[in-house]
Amino acid sequence: MQVLASLVRAISAMNRIIGLVFAWLALAVVLVCFVVVVQRYVFHITFLWMQDLYVWLGGAMFTAVAGFAMLRDDHVRVDILYRAWSPRGKAIADLVGVAVFLFPFIAVIFAYALPYVSRSWRLYEGSANIGGMPGLFVLKSFIIVFCVVVGLQGLAWALRAILVLAGREHLLPEDLRYRRGEITQ
Repeated sequence: MQVLASLVRAISAMNRIIGLVFAWLALAVVLVCFVVVVQRYVFHITFLWMQDLYVWLGGAMFTAVAGFAMLRDDHVRVDILYRAWSPRGKAIADLVGVAVFLFPFIAVIFAYALPYVSRSWRLYEGSANIGGMPGLFVLKSFIIVFCVVVGLQGLAWALRAILVLAGREHLLPEDLRYRRGEITQ
């Protein structure tokens, strides 16, 4: 059981670091978008690669921080019932949700994304816009990153649920435990 708790901590720490690093891309998106607007309306020039850049940065950010959002429970959840449940009830719901919904979803996304991303890498695909950014294949790779970070965080959720159901929740740090009446962080 100690191994399961260590895995939960390691996966959660990895997603926390990735999330905190890639969250800074939000600032980059705003700055690049600001520069594009100033160039267009003040200087009457435009660079298509810069327009691609802020869209691509946003896509990379949202896919990379998905596991972090899951870790923090920042994702969408209808928790009318869940919030009031005991830690054991939450653990059962999370275990079933991960096994029945999350893992199959990730498997389908991964199965469809792998040939899509592989083809893009083979072609060294760039922007469809003339004068746009090269390296679209790198952005498309973030679909795989999404599958990895969300899949691993789903595994951490499942392991956390198993620890709770086995009565070993005390092996987890306080910030990764279930709490009654509130959403965990």
